[in-house]
Amino acid sequence: MLITLREVYILANAKIIQGKQAAVEEITTKLRESSCTVVADYRGLNVKQVTELRKSLREAGIEFQVLKNSILRRATAGADLTEMDSVLTGPTAIAFSKEDAVAPAKILSEFAKKNEALQLKGGVVEGQFMDAVQIKAIADLPSREGLLSMLLSVLQAPMRNFALAVKAVAEKQEA
Repeated sequence: MLITLREVYILANAKIIQGKQAAVEEITTKLRESSCTVVADYRGLNVKQVTELRKSLREAGIEFQVLKNSILRRATAGADLTEMDSVLTGPTAIAFSKEDAVAPAKILSEFAKKNEALQLKGGVVEGQFMDAVQIKAIADLPSREGLLSMLLSVLQAPMRNFALAVKAVAEKQEA
């Protein structure tokens, strides 16, 4: 059997298309399962800076990838997040977090403060599209532990004040 060059080309294209379809399905799944997804422009970062960024994201359990915008657009369509398409221009890096809805925004925002080359474009937090300004605002929020400690102090304040008032009345009656 003699295989023509055209048949080889068709087989190669079919394999490439299957690979791209698998990538789109994988990214679509990540977009659906992610509690926070942040898109950034990494243009201007050197290898050392990107490695440092990847390390800090990996330590927080965040997946960071550089993806083609065409694949991302197909994935956003599959995940019903087409609002994200407006920020999919130029070089695109994307961070996915399944657990923490604030960590990717915090880490990327802190890194962007130190390295002006990294520009936040936007993202999706708990299914809601947010632009770069909103992502930066989320990054400025205290951590979950910080918020819980603030809540605890607010809940304890009335009890503490009541205890102090009772103690003052008891001391006054003793005198």
